[in-house]
Amino acid sequence: MYCGPAGRTGKGRGGEGGGVYPELAVLGISEGSTPALSSAVGRLSALLPSYAVARGELAQRGVPLDIKAVHRIAGQLGAEVLTARARALQRYRAGDLNPGRELAGQRVGVAIDGGRTRLRTVVRKQKGRGPGKKRRRRFRVEWREPKLLIIFVMDRRGRMVRGSRPWIDGTFAGPNEVMELLAMHLHRLGAAAATVVAFLADGAPWVWDRLAWVEQRVGLPAGRVVRVLDWCHALHHVSLGLAAVGLEGADRQRLYEHCKKWLRAGQVGKVLAELVVRAADCSAGTPVGTVLAYLEKHQFAGHLDYDHFRRRGLPLGSGAIESAIRRVVNLRLKGPGLLWLEENAEAMLVLRAAALTDRWQETLEHARLTLAGDRRLDWRWESPDMPGELKTGVAIAPPVPQPPAAQGSRTAAA
Repeated sequence: MYCGPAGRTGKGRGGEGGGVYPELAVLGISEGSTPALSSAVGRLSALLPSYAVARGELAQRGVPLDIKAVHRIAGQLGAEVLTARARALQRYRAGDLNPGRELAGQRVGVAIDGGRTRLRTVVRKQKGRGPGKKRRRRFRVEWREPKLLIIFVMDRRGRMVRGSRPWIDGTFAGPNEVMELLAMHLHRLGAAAATVVAFLADGAPWVWDRLAWVEQRVGLPAGRVVRVLDWCHALHHVSLGLAAVGLEGADRQRLYEHCKKWLRAGQVGKVLAELVVRAADCSAGTPVGTVLAYLEKHQFAGHLDYDHFRRRGLPLGSGAIESAIRRVVNLRLKGPGLLWLEENAEAMLVLRAAALTDRWQETLEHARLTLAGDRRLDWRWESPDMPGELKTGVAIAPPVPQPPAAQGSRTAAA
């Protein structure tokens, strides 16, 4: 039996989408594929380096499929997972998403960062087919930054608990969207009841400018939230500062080791003083001035108190998200000759994240339950409900009190 949508007018599918075969839907069969086939095709397409390799592996397992069928089934499964995520976001915005208990009483680490992937956008469609076609298709290629997030449970040393399964998600949409996605995941996992939540990131302003909104949206108590600038990024800026003041060879290496010890001990003031004393010009806009402004900004925001973080058993680096970007993005979405349509890249991102975090079955089950009553696929982002300052990219973080040194010259402070 076939059941067509109520709004069918005979002029295409329209807003009601396609119909459904009730007898097949009871068995979970959709778009001509059983749940087992969709899961196998989607999982192999996500874990293996290409659709062609996945097709070969399926053939070895006795499931010969055309390459277009592999593309279609994997894309359909990814669109279903994205649709389930979009509907969860809509429920979250409406206040209908109940908080969970997975992170209650836990020490939680959260890291955010971006990768790089080449996307293609069709600017002119092909007209005709075969050798007699009148017009070729044209497309524009650009590098885009997929923004990823990872949520994990920490032990007393600030490391991911051995054997635990993190949560990884991401999007190509933009900074506002990924931060709303982070807020939704923290809410549904019950992060408001965690003992401590540590946010880790590099110096990207799009992360730090939006963390205050995330904390307020989730309801995280201020006393349980810690923000940490990635140790390697802070040390890298120290190295840039030493290069900018003209130190070379053994002198630079010796002072670098001293600055490294001071930074690890939370004595950022000594590092700043050394750079100021040795710099011929540390005014704003100069290489040294840029490094000093970067370190001062994070120092007075409390992001560089590494000695205190270490005593509390908090992580000092964002290695978890760097590893996630490598495994989720770089090893599948980034490579020579790889050009993705945005919808295909986002679908592959969520499928690969689910497979690598060992959350494949629960992700597919959630998608099937979400689409059981409405099989229309609509995962496009809508503008998140954020303050106007965030929507325009302007920071709304509370003002950081300026130290006495900022009111006078850096040379005098040194």
